[in-house]
Amino acid sequence: MLRTSWIVWTIANIFWFVLFISVALFLWFRTVDGTGAVQTPELKLFAITVWAAFFIIPVVIQIIWCLINIVVSQKTKKRAS
Repeated sequence: MLRTSWIVWTIANIFWFVLFISVALFLWFRTVDGTGAVQTPELKLFAITVWAAFFIIPVVIQIIWCLINIVVSQKTKKRAS
């Protein structure tokens, strides 16, 4: 059970990382946004900053999940000893 939790956590982290990089690259390489405004480097950086701000929520969830995994694995090791 515990090993499965770490495997799922790793897969979820890979998914979130790939999603973040993919969207950031999309935001950087697009020439116009949804409103038709031409994207300058400043606007591109602003869009990526907004994306990163929203991305904090899954990062916090992943950190909490990691801490739970660490606590549970330490309890399991103490019981095995």
